[in-house]
Amino acid sequence: MAKNKPVYAFEEADSKKRMLLGGKGAGLSEMTRLKLPVPPGFTITTEVCNKYYDNNRKLPKDVMPAVMKNIAKMEKKTGKKWNSTKNPLLVSVRSGAAISMPGMMDTILNLGLNEKTVEGFAEQTKNPRFSWDSYRRFIQLFGKVVFGVNDEKFDHVLDSAKEKQGVTDDSKLNVESLKKIVTEYKKICEEHTKRKFPDTPDEQLVLSIEAVFKSWMGERAIVYREKNNITKDIANGTAVNVVTMVFGNMGDDSATGVVFTRNGHNGKKEIEGEYLINAQGEDVVAGVRTGKSIELLKKDMPKSHKELSNACAKLEKHFREPQDIEFTIEQGKFYLLQTRTAKMSAAALVKTSVDMVKEKLINKDKALTRIPAQQLEALLHRTMDESKIKEYKQLAKGIAASPGAASGIVVFDVKKAIELGDSGKKVILVRKETKPEDVPAFFSSEGILTSLGGKSSHAAIVSRGMGKPCIVGCPELKIDYDNNIGTANGMTIKEGETITIDGSEGTVFIGEIPTVEPKVTKDFEQILTWAQKTKTLGIRANADTPDMAKLARKFGGQGIGLCRTERMFNGSDRINLFVEMIMAENIEERNKILEKLGKLQKSDFIEILKAMEGYEVTIRLLDPPLHEFLPNPEELVEKIQKLEADGKTNEISEAKVVLKRARELAEVNPMMGHRGVRVGVTYPEIYEMQIKSVFDALVELTKKKVKAHPQIMIPQISSIAELNHIKAIYDRIKKETESKHKMKLKINFGTMIEVVRAALTANELANTAEFFSFGTNDLTQGTFSFSREDVEGKFLPEYMEKELLERNPFQSIDVNGVGSLIKIGINAGRSIRKNMEVGICGEHGGDPSSIKFCHGEGLSYVSASPHRIPIAIVAAAQAAIEQPKKAKKKKK
Repeated sequence: MAKNKPVYAFEEADSKKRMLLGGKGAGLSEMTRLKLPVPPGFTITTEVCNKYYDNNRKLPKDVMPAVMKNIAKMEKKTGKKWNSTKNPLLVSVRSGAAISMPGMMDTILNLGLNEKTVEGFAEQTKNPRFSWDSYRRFIQLFGKVVFGVNDEKFDHVLDSAKEKQGVTDDSKLNVESLKKIVTEYKKICEEHTKRKFPDTPDEQLVLSIEAVFKSWMGERAIVYREKNNITKDIANGTAVNVVTMVFGNMGDDSATGVVFTRNGHNGKKEIEGEYLINAQGEDVVAGVRTGKSIELLKKDMPKSHKELSNACAKLEKHFREPQDIEFTIEQGKFYLLQTRTAKMSAAALVKTSVDMVKEKLINKDKALTRIPAQQLEALLHRTMDESKIKEYKQLAKGIAASPGAASGIVVFDVKKAIELGDSGKKVILVRKETKPEDVPAFFSSEGILTSLGGKSSHAAIVSRGMGKPCIVGCPELKIDYDNNIGTANGMTIKEGETITIDGSEGTVFIGEIPTVEPKVTKDFEQILTWAQKTKTLGIRANADTPDMAKLARKFGGQGIGLCRTERMFNGSDRINLFVEMIMAENIEERNKILEKLGKLQKSDFIEILKAMEGYEVTIRLLDPPLHEFLPNPEELVEKIQKLEADGKTNEISEAKVVLKRARELAEVNPMMGHRGVRVGVTYPEIYEMQIKSVFDALVELTKKKVKAHPQIMIPQISSIAELNHIKAIYDRIKKETESKHKMKLKINFGTMIEVVRAALTANELANTAEFFSFGTNDLTQGTFSFSREDVEGKFLPEYMEKELLERNPFQSIDVNGVGSLIKIGINAGRSIRKNMEVGICGEHGGDPSSIKFCHGEGLSYVSASPHRIPIAIVAAAQAAIEQPKKAKKKKK
């Protein structure tokens, strides 16, 4: 394979090598190849950037000789000379990674000017004012980018000069003022660096190239990559593009602008954008002046408008993607400076995908793969009215855990949230953290905000499942339960005051910001129809209530992969019953309460099975430890002390009984303690009630000739002995029910694989289990020995920043570790049962990269929260398009 050169002229580069040339370099070389008017230039590759860092932040020796050879080529093409006092060649130096990172890295314009060439430039342009203004701009940008000088210092000099001359606009400054500004600007740089301002274009160029490479590891760029999951396989280093300067600020026959070939907000087929007459590109991007709508260019410069329209059509047809284009008009001559795939809203992506298929620009496969599946979530939730946000104060920022926007009054107390919510008040539940016993308040609240926890914490997972906005891990928010106040960033919110939370961004605002309803458009429905037909992986829902089951069907879910029965006890009409059952002192008492709970569970199962219209419904028996449904012992002690102070003797004895039981059930490490199957072994009556309720629901539906396919799943299994122990209970109840109703009943019996030992002994488990479902949340915790509630808020961000982890393993399956256990489990299970159904039902079921892994490994289905089902459907279709052979082979 031919070795890559460090530098490529635009006309000789292979524009398909985006990783090497960066997006900007690839775009410039492709436009040059298409014979479009691109100023001459060259690209220094991303490989050089990586060598620069490997080489202790020094440019490799072969780079500058190659750069100077290309400068000589530019001299030939332009007829201008490097460092000339008569006709100087000036260049811009711009960054450009493989993926667009707008505004994250640095650019330097007008490079090549010094005390001598500025005079030659004035002669060449017959415009000394313009020439000195360009020099002034160069020193400011160079000082800021290369030397790190604070912009405000330059602005102060500029403002003083304008005041002195009595003008308000930069463009009205005369040559004398500009010369003085240049002297002052240089002085600022020299004071900052304690060295003379670099005067030769050669030295300026070396320093500028290094500065662009340095900006790749600048804080802005690092944070942007983290927030947007840009890993090294997506973009590894920035390229540097050196381009001949063309000037949009050479008078009223010159202009600069940015356009999109389609509307980036709604996807309509119309050129949208803006331009400025007599300005440089940075003025448009930085918003220094307000641009004019691109429509007006037709009147201002009809010839250039026509060239722009033709270029837009040609580029869109060539790239088969809406383009984001930067252009400059220099004294009537039209130039293109950049083209890249336009960044669009989710709604615009959906509309353009459908439109471009109709226009025969792309096929259905391309229409599906061009949409980042994760972005679709924005179309399914309420959003803040963008035009109103500026009017409100931001209180805090946390981790965006469940998307959507909601306003309501702050309530810190769970019971109060239920009362107020049920009486019609809009409530935002604000807590340090949440537990299963708090869930009834989730139903009554518009949204949830917690100061602790990460994306996989209890509050995050429950909210996402319900489709309620949620923000977690908001460290600056300090909650004082005693006084019912929260403080953050010097501001205080009291109970009863209104806040708005945005679970898509993680922002909390004071006051009620208007929100906008989501709309499922015809185009979105079309995308989902294409995706359903293309995918080979089943998409089921994590749904625990009849309403969630109906929503899952509406969004295209075909079955339920996880129905968490403990969530059914969270309704306000049953949580007290469940607590009574835990508090029961003997089995007779407990059985009486379980009988009542059994009837409630049976009616829920009937409704959920009906909503699923004959698709499989996997019902997981009780999983969390019982103590989670009781108040925290420490909080109870505080409560008892308060009651004693108030002399409330009746309530004290009740609270003490609860405290005794809470202490009996409390555990040091509950994630690995008395939960799941272990509760079923020690309190078999709970599992008996649940299994019986499932069979009774099926009997009733069968009699009514309603198609239903329930499956029973046992959580936290680590050995075949445990599984067989529960299977014996299942077999007995099955036999009793069949004999009582004189009918054969088919309910598959399976297990969750969420304990590492279960994955490693899956061949044994498959002798009893008829299906497997990987509980990837717990499997990840066990594999990493990370407690998800703790690590996400504490050290995980630092791990990712230091590149000890590439991505959060609770959001995206850790393919090497957890993925290996899943592969072992699948292969072992299917070695015993050839066509065994295998799925996953952790939070990963709604994550596109995890879905691609599951498709590739031949899983039967993934299960996701109802609101994430459209994302999962599109991601599964993308996986089928990208890995067609593997999918077909696995499907046989």
